[in-house]
Amino acid sequence: MSKAKPNIPHHVAFIMDGNRRWARAKGVPTIEGHREGSLRLEKVIDQCGHRGVKIITVYAFSSENRNRSPEEIKGLMKLLGYFIRKKRKKLHKLGCSLQILGDPSYLPEDLRKEVNDAVELLKDNNKIHLNVALNYGAREEIARAVEQIISSDTSGKITPKLIERNLYTAGQPDPDLLIRTGGERRLSNFLLWQVSYSELYFTDALWPDFDEKELDKALGDYNERQRRFGK
Repeated sequence: MSKAKPNIPHHVAFIMDGNRRWARAKGVPTIEGHREGSLRLEKVIDQCGHRGVKIITVYAFSSENRNRSPEEIKGLMKLLGYFIRKKRKKLHKLGCSLQILGDPSYLPEDLRKEVNDAVELLKDNNKIHLNVALNYGAREEIARAVEQIISSDTSGKITPKLIERNLYTAGQPDPDLLIRTGGERRLSNFLLWQVSYSELYFTDALWPDFDEKELDKALGDYNERQRRFGK
């Protein structure tokens, strides 16, 4: 008898938590944890693509992260620019397209240019799609969507479908699975609208340690679940 084909989520969202704790445990500067985390992201994109995942959304920098020390924020912005600049060719090779979720106005001008160049380079790829949440907050996203609807002078009432069409993720299916690393069990203002019926998976593994084995554990757990969507 042939084995049943695994149920692979179409869209997986990641809260990549634990970079700073990983750095502290190793006795290295915080930025080294973020650097290791960026290397892990590249591997996870590749691994997800090989397993049939079509959309990945990652929480790279929240609007609340702006409250961190200026030194850490500066290091993070440099690292994000480096990752996008150095890895866009690899992403191109993987057939990955790129979209930024969030308000880009906070980002340094040179980083905005790096981001725009990468989005342009990767726009026609269709093997896997990567959403990077940068200066992103879900409450702000929903408020922005409502503001856009009101300013468009719509005569009809505001409906869930209308709000969805004005979110950053308009036109995309909601995440089937949300994975949070680092042992915390909360959403932290990430995709609050979109994950209403997503399966949630929490692991104690810190993001830099989230290897292929950990990914398969998460996908295996998802495969065992029955999704009812309130039915």
